[in-house]
Amino acid sequence: MAEKPELLFDFVVRHSWHRISRMYNQRAAEHDLTMSIGFILMSVDKEGTPSTQLGPRMGMEPTSLSRTIKTMEERGLIRREEDLVDKRKVLIFLTPDGVEMRKMVRNFVVGFNERIYAKIPKSKLQAFFEVAAQVDELIEEELKNNKID
Repeated sequence: MAEKPELLFDFVVRHSWHRISRMYNQRAAEHDLTMSIGFILMSVDKEGTPSTQLGPRMGMEPTSLSRTIKTMEERGLIRREEDLVDKRKVLIFLTPDGVEMRKMVRNFVVGFNERIYAKIPKSKLQAFFEVAAQVDELIEEELKNNKID
């Protein structure tokens, strides 16, 4: 087992995610957005997305998600509509302003990913995604077996 924090798998992942998060939040702040708002903008489908699907897609807690959706609605980026078939469901749709913001967010995220793909060899990226999938499987096993303290 590695004793130095920088050699622990979860330390490296958390450190990288923290830096990515800071970068996204800095860019988002330039447009009076947050990273959470940007992820929601990218997660809403043209046909509408049930609000209950957004939290699991993004790993957000319901309270934070509700607050962010309310902020987005107040700013005119989204609108909520009752599902015509199942009145218990609420669908989230982007407004025209939301669509414009989504384009800006998407361009930045895609551009960042393109820079990663241009800089890191395909074989290393493939190995990274394979390792990430195996770690995800291990976490699922741990959760099923209640081995996480």
